[in-house]
Amino acid sequence: MSETTHDSAVAMSAPPASDEGLTPAQRAQKYGLSQSGARPSLPEYIRQLWDRRHFISAFASAKLTAQYSQAKLGQVWQVATPLLNALVYYLIFGLLIGTRNGVPDFVPFLVTGVFIFTFTQSSVMAGTRAIAGNLGLVRALHFPRACLPISFCLMQLQQLFFSMGVLFVILLGFGQLPTWSWLLVIPVLVLQFVFNTGLAMVMARMGAKTPDLAQLMPFIMRTWMYASGVMFSIDLILKGKHVPAFVEWLLNANPAAVYIDLMRFALIDSFTADKLPPHVWAFAGGWALVMGVVGFVYFWKAEERYGRG
Repeated sequence: MSETTHDSAVAMSAPPASDEGLTPAQRAQKYGLSQSGARPSLPEYIRQLWDRRHFISAFASAKLTAQYSQAKLGQVWQVATPLLNALVYYLIFGLLIGTRNGVPDFVPFLVTGVFIFTFTQSSVMAGTRAIAGNLGLVRALHFPRACLPISFCLMQLQQLFFSMGVLFVILLGFGQLPTWSWLLVIPVLVLQFVFNTGLAMVMARMGAKTPDLAQLMPFIMRTWMYASGVMFSIDLILKGKHVPAFVEWLLNANPAAVYIDLMRFALIDSFTADKLPPHVWAFAGGWALVMGVVGFVYFWKAEERYGRG
């Protein structure tokens, strides 16, 4: 009787003969098992993001409200900060260095450049810290991690809306009356938002792996700003100078400069079409499409690694 019991126990502890020779992946497939936290397919990932669109919007609004909650002036700083930056740039570049010479409507020209570049700068900086700065949330809850960089870019877009209200007042104060071209603001902001979001996703993945990147980004963004014609006209700076053709092409194709030029063209009467680089709309759409797709796919490919290690 004891021998029968012993043989039965041995038989039950041994793996079924049908599983012999199967790899772990094949066994998992056979029994309907799946990896916990595995990266979903790209279409499924997009569907999950769409299902959480209300969370993305609410998270962006909450972050925007909380950003200045400790300051006495509150959300006034959303407008005051870029205005103060514009004032500093006007004093240094416009008056001391003289970049306003030859630029009609220099104040609207400058403020438009500052506000539009700040939109890209803030989106990239926030994207760099989107994962690394929210590890508690990433590790505690299961959701598509792309929600975070998208939320931060949406937050910056909401903040830009406050700044645009002030920009319109400045434009009116300097004699720029509304025209049909002001409607071009909408497609320009849509394209810039897609570009910013794609770039923020690239930086979010890189920042998740290398948190020190957040300390380097202010220097990179400042260099990018100086190459984007925020405080001066690129055409006037290059005029009469023998620069290589590819350098001039790079300056004109610079995505930040492209979106700034299009916004100036939409809002400022003296900034006419002859001041736009050739094929500027193609550049604007191309940058948005390429960076939006590449940034999204690049971020998605590391989905299962965020918050680990």
